[in-house]
Amino acid sequence: MSPIFRQAMLAGALPGMLVLLAACSNAATPSETPRPVLVTRAGDSGPAATAYAGEIRAREESALSFRVGGNLIRRDVDVGARVKRGDLLAVLDPGDLRLQAQAAQAQLAAAEAELGRARADQVRYAQLEKQQLVSRSALDAQNAAFRAAEGQARAARANMDVARNQAEYSQLRAPRDGVIASRQAEAGQVVAAGQTVFTLAGDAGREVAIALPEASIRDFSVGQPVLVELWNAPGERLPGKIREIAPAADPQARTYAARIALQGDAANAVELGQSARVYAAGVGRATLTLPLSALQRDANGRSAVWVVDPQTQRVHAVTVRTGAFGEDSVPVLDGLRPDALVVAAGGHLLRENQWVAPVDRENRPLYPNQQKRLTASAK
Repeated sequence: MSPIFRQAMLAGALPGMLVLLAACSNAATPSETPRPVLVTRAGDSGPAATAYAGEIRAREESALSFRVGGNLIRRDVDVGARVKRGDLLAVLDPGDLRLQAQAAQAQLAAAEAELGRARADQVRYAQLEKQQLVSRSALDAQNAAFRAAEGQARAARANMDVARNQAEYSQLRAPRDGVIASRQAEAGQVVAAGQTVFTLAGDAGREVAIALPEASIRDFSVGQPVLVELWNAPGERLPGKIREIAPAADPQARTYAARIALQGDAANAVELGQSARVYAAGVGRATLTLPLSALQRDANGRSAVWVVDPQTQRVHAVTVRTGAFGEDSVPVLDGLRPDALVVAAGGHLLRENQWVAPVDRENRPLYPNQQKRLTASAK
């Protein structure tokens, strides 16, 4: 075959070969299909982390006890009794205390008699010294005896006052208005001075006692507003504020004791001992949490997550700032909206702007109708 004829055949066959290659190329390029991904809402578990369990307590709780020891012969109130300031609560046997008061009174009488004799001698010696019938030193000695008698009389008078006070201490009275919260002694029992007999819950106000975690103690401050929800009244929030925070953590529990003061009429809506939950709005910037499987690393080594655009159903990498890692979750401090739709698993297989089909944990499509429209437009 001549070269001229071969070139003519190739020239005639070239257009057909180009058409065939173009057809094969179109057949080998499949249309893009969305990748199913498991997604979660960033704010699903955030608010629950700010609730703290507590108990309704009185603002003023007093452990009432006798200032002297003795035999408890009478108890006039019981647990739950409402008392007024000055009401008699319990009585000790006053026999020995009365005898001590009588002995002190007798000692005072003897000291005053001695003082009278010393005063008379001092006056008499002063007159004799003027007449030069006694020496000056004798008068000085009598003056010293008179001052000593005065001191003994003052001491005896003070002892008698103490004895009388102790006799009165045999009666235990309420220091303020309130309710008897507990009782630790019964009639017939011998109690020591300072031993608690009753616990009085004052009427000055009602508070919620809670324990704040050591990890987030800097997120709380005195005066911070909070909401209180009673266990027996779910959904009803009472206003309050943090009144005090312990300066040191409990050595065993490693928590800080705090008191929440109820405001306004809220204090009248609670009873002592009720269980409550305290919600601190905005406590801890980590109000969003994500599963650990949602966290990825970007090209610069920073933490990032894949966020699904609900309009286009394509993913975009978003850099976030996280807190301390938990057992199966991580708090998000910054960079993510509370309503963001985040890929919870399989993020290492995705790429920027990739088309995905979001599904929930029960493998149900989140946007079934929109998925069909996007698939039809892609074809």
